[in-house]
Amino acid sequence: MVTFLPDRAGRLADVPSFTRAVGGAESNVACALAAAGHRAKWVGRVGRDGFGDHLVEAIGAYGVDVSAVRRDPRRPTGAYFRTATDRASDAHEVVYYRAGSAASAMSPETVPYGDVADGRILHLSGITAALSAPCLALVRELTAPRAGRPLVSFDVNFRPGLWGDDVAEGGRVLLELARGADLVFVGADEAEAAWGVGEPEGIRGLLPEPAVLVVKRGGEGAVVFERCAGPFPTPPLPEPGAPPPDPRASNAGGAGFGPRVSNAGGAGIGPRVSNAGGAGIGPRVSNAGPRASGAGAAGTDVVTAVPAPRVDVVAPVGAGDAFAAGFLSGTLRGLGAVGRLRHGHVMAAAALTVPGDLAVPPRRARADLLVGLDDAAWGRLHLGPGWTGDDQEVRTS
Repeated sequence: MVTFLPDRAGRLADVPSFTRAVGGAESNVACALAAAGHRAKWVGRVGRDGFGDHLVEAIGAYGVDVSAVRRDPRRPTGAYFRTATDRASDAHEVVYYRAGSAASAMSPETVPYGDVADGRILHLSGITAALSAPCLALVRELTAPRAGRPLVSFDVNFRPGLWGDDVAEGGRVLLELARGADLVFVGADEAEAAWGVGEPEGIRGLLPEPAVLVVKRGGEGAVVFERCAGPFPTPPLPEPGAPPPDPRASNAGGAGFGPRVSNAGGAGIGPRVSNAGGAGIGPRVSNAGPRASGAGAAGTDVVTAVPAPRVDVVAPVGAGDAFAAGFLSGTLRGLGAVGRLRHGHVMAAAALTVPGDLAVPPRRARADLLVGLDDAAWGRLHLGPGWTGDDQEVRTS
């Protein structure tokens, strides 16, 4: 969609002007991954109109492959307007104009499976499933068991307003789709709203099927559950042309994910088991390290929790997509659990410190330096606007 960001705080009725930007969960993830140095492809539909031209050009400018984006001559490109406040606050307003849009016409018939089958990871979002019955059919098809499918990553992205009068049905549908994925992202707050369960262990109880479950807890950090006996034994592969991953950054386990990046919005995964430290990464893990849990359907889980750094928030929008991109980036590089979670936090901090949904992340070498801080320094990390630039000082006090 085209996103219109308010030029000042206040009610939509009081905001006189807006700035045009790119919006959409899957395209956000694709852009962030491409900016982080990965190959990424965005698959979607936009209108054959000026807004569609803008989206294709803007997303392509990030380095994303847009060759599979379809142009609809009969339906317009979707758009939405929002206020500058936190989505969780009562003052937040968002107005969508995408009923009958080109994106809402995505279906198994209009999105050929070949467009998404060549990636190491296929990243999907619950937002797409809420757009229309054909969109839901498409997401169901892409999360269904299929020989040789890419690793399926699914961000629940529960937005009650998108489900109209049937919010409870939306929660049920998203739970069904998440159970068909290999890697799931969900916020504790949205799990509470959708399923009535907000504690990480309870969420894992509802979702025992995915090999990897990431529960985001806002400013507290994030927790990852990884099944010891998962179905993805393929070792992690480096990006084409890139050197092999540093074994010190891939703790002796940590669901490494094997076989490029395709977004159907998606982005290669297969498992190992994260150890208590993650050699070379200086992890900070709750309860002194990962712990076993019986929640996994095919074996016990290894559970790793990493706190989020302190961030001076400019706009609390887009952080979830950025976190997913950071975690997927670490996954593609074969990093252990702590490295993946920390890269998620670093990417989210980049989004939180800019006004729009998308931010240019720090260069990989700079991100790696932050991810590699020892526990104490990571705990003191404090990031503010402009921190991603190489010439900017980062506080660890």
